[in-house]
Amino acid sequence: MEKYNLTNDLTVFGRQVKTFPSGIGEAFDELIKLTGDGAGERSYYGVSEFKDGKMVYYAMAAEKIEGEAGKYNYDQLKIEKGEYLTSTLIDWQKKTECIKDVFYEIIQDPRVNKTKPAIEWYKSDNEMMCLVKMND
Repeated sequence: MEKYNLTNDLTVFGRQVKTFPSGIGEAFDELIKLTGDGAGERSYYGVSEFKDGKMVYYAMAAEKIEGEAGKYNYDQLKIEKGEYLTSTLIDWQKKTECIKDVFYEIIQDPRVNKTKPAIEWYKSDNEMMCLVKMND
C-alpha cells in the first residue's frame, strides 16, 4: 500500500447503482456514452460506503465543466482532498472479484478513516486505484 495526496476536492457526477454489485458495468457504460469520454480522457470513480447496514455504490465521472451534474440531471458528490491509503490494480478488468479484498486489506490499517467512502479510481481501461481516506 502507498499514500496518495489528493490536492483538491473533486466534483463527480453519476448515479447510485441500486442493483449493486450487478449493474456496475452498465452504469459506467451509460456515463461513458453520455460524456463521450472513455477512460483516460476523463476520470471515472466508484464511490461506496455503508449506510444503514447496506453497501451504497455510485458510478461517477469527474466533472470537466462546472454544473455537468445538473446538465445531465445526475447526482453530484465531492471526493475530499487529503491523504489516502491506496493500492493499484493492473489489468483490473480481469480482477473485479478481488476488488473487495483489496479494500478489506486497506481498511484493516489503523491509519484510515473507516467513516469515509471507499473510492475506486479508474485511471484507464488497464489501471485502477483503490483509495481510502486517512485520518486527519
